[in-house]
Amino acid sequence: MHVPDGFINAPISAAAGVVAAGAVAVSLRGARKDLEEKAAPLAGLVAAFVFAVQMLNFPVAAGTSGHLLGGALAAILVGPWTGVLCIAVVLLVQGILFADGGLTALGVNITVMGVVTVVVAYALFRGLRLVLPRTRRGVTVATFVAALVSVPASAAAFTLFYAVGGTTDVPIGTVLTAMLGVHVLIGVGEALITALTVGAVLAVRPDLVHGARDLAAPLKLRVDGELVDATPAAPVVPTAKSPRKVWTVGVVTALVLAGIVSFYASASPDGLEKVAADQGIDAKADEYEHATADSPLADYGVRGIDSDRLSGGLAGVIGVGVTLAIGTGAFWAVRRRKQAAETGARV
Repeated sequence: MHVPDGFINAPISAAAGVVAAGAVAVSLRGARKDLEEKAAPLAGLVAAFVFAVQMLNFPVAAGTSGHLLGGALAAILVGPWTGVLCIAVVLLVQGILFADGGLTALGVNITVMGVVTVVVAYALFRGLRLVLPRTRRGVTVATFVAALVSVPASAAAFTLFYAVGGTTDVPIGTVLTAMLGVHVLIGVGEALITALTVGAVLAVRPDLVHGARDLAAPLKLRVDGELVDATPAAPVVPTAKSPRKVWTVGVVTALVLAGIVSFYASASPDGLEKVAADQGIDAKADEYEHATADSPLADYGVRGIDSDRLSGGLAGVIGVGVTLAIGTGAFWAVRRRKQAAETGARV
């Protein structure tokens, strides 16, 4: 759902940029409070993983595809504050290096794909956790529903921006109906990917899932030669193991997805592109040339390499590496600033 230049007029795009900048600033402050030492590299990994999976467009209807937005996944894995920052890093890398999403529309994209998805998904996730069983299955179900709802919520947010700042004259009811119709289907794919990813991390390191920190591994007792669950007499001390293995597996997975699997992604236009073409929202988009259209990585290919498979795969690997480096560096900086503040407070 990357909004290109020319869909939303300049004043509303500028206003969205202010909103996005404010959201990032607030998220930096929030992340500084709860970003633990082991969570910094994991946050960078989440940003890189979201970048990789966003390259994997999946078909949702005739001539239409969708891809992960990632807000729900980021919020549940590393928390809402850090989640907003993860998506902002991904969108910044995509816009500057790959000419994906307009630079004048960066504020719109961060607000729609980052802030809205994170806030809606995490609020719904926490609400569902209050009524669902406090088990890994309960977390997975809450994750699925939250991710599913976050996508049409993002589509509705785009429609709101279009209602107040659209550059073409298309009835808002028509835009909303078309956007919600296709993005509900995309939301199913988002929910499946998000639930599978969170479930995989829960299976090996539940302590690394921000939204499931309250889960405690049950104490095992051996009865008649079999291990059975027993209620612990005292709270289980969270594991202090390094997340290095999870980080390594995650990085390798992201590289494989972006470098190899992305070649087999659907080439059909995504939900927003399809709606824009069908309804005439993109009528003035051709008047705008992307500021980084001449980037050697524009359109997810490496200029000068004739093989589509090699060009796209190498571009994906570069994107994962750059996103990982920027994300991890930024989150380490946030973490160090927190440590410096704590040291100053003690002194």
